Amino acid sequence: MDSDSPLDLSSRPERSAVERPAVDDDDGPLLKPLAPGLYLVATPIGNLEDITLRALRVLRSVDRIACEDTRQTAKLLNHYGIRTPTVSYHIHNESSRSSELIETLKAGGRIAVVSDAGTPGIADPGATIAAEAIAAGITIYPIPGANAALSALIASGLPAETFTFHGFLPSKEGQRRTTLEALRNSSEPTTQIFYETPHRILDALTDIITTFGPTQPIVIARELTKLHEEFLRGTADELLTTLKSRPSIRGEIVLLLGPTPTNSASTATTENLTLSEEVAALIRTESLSEKDALKRVAKSRNISKSEAYREYQRTTAHKR
Repeated sequence: MDSDSPLDLSSRPERSAVERPAVDDDDGPLLKPLAPGLYLVATPIGNLEDITLRALRVLRSVDRIACEDTRQTAKLLNHYGIRTPTVSYHIHNESSRSSELIETLKAGGRIAVVSDAGTPGIADPGATIAAEAIAAGITIYPIPGANAALSALIASGLPAETFTFHGFLPSKEGQRRTTLEALRNSSEPTTQIFYETPHRILDALTDIITTFGPTQPIVIARELTKLHEEFLRGTADELLTTLKSRPSIRGEIVLLLGPTPTNSASTATTENLTLSEEVAALIRTESLSEKDALKRVAKSRNISKSEAYREYQRTTAHKR
């Protein structure tokens, strides 16, 4: 079933034509052959039952399935008895493979793209070939289904009216803190959604506490739809303590941050404080280090860190 050789539609195995329903205004559903084009097919994120009937029909009907990992997709295809040939399509060959697939699509081919789990293009390969297909005038068909970020959001208990998905947090501490600080200074209260790895989740929570404070509302969704599915809800400090107590942390993780208090509420409590008093308050109430408290105050007052430090030194020296 696997193949990394050039696509040859003439060599695909013969099978009965599988048709798709279309709507007819007078006589109801009709059957039409699957149209040529690019099909972006969502696959289960854990439980193999979480795939739509339409997705299964498309995977059986296309000429080739482009997979992030052909071995992983083979488990799904074997489970449902699907014998469509596959070809690799992952981050390391995305550019070259996209060009090859586009040529097949231009010739009238029908190609499905799948990631290992979830929806293609969402923190997984898929966006590149979609953009190239649009530029080439090829029709794209989204085949909706499972998505870890949305599944975590609807069961998190956090506000879902507005939310922002950011993919993975940066792996390096400095970049991660910069990303979090930018979110903290955002004027729009909204739920923030990230993917995170087991070996970085403790560092991420530590940086969240530094940036947002220990009482920041957090939800961790782990191993969604799988046997050991788990939701942890609480403050950043509570969840860090919980995870630190475990001998190991496993599984894919969705990390959600609840909306932070509006800037107006924060301003109301700090507008009459001097810089040093505000720093002292952050150290006392949010257990921040002096350095992190100074960075927070500098941002809130729209001044440089060095300027904040000089002012802090002047006022604290004056009190001694």
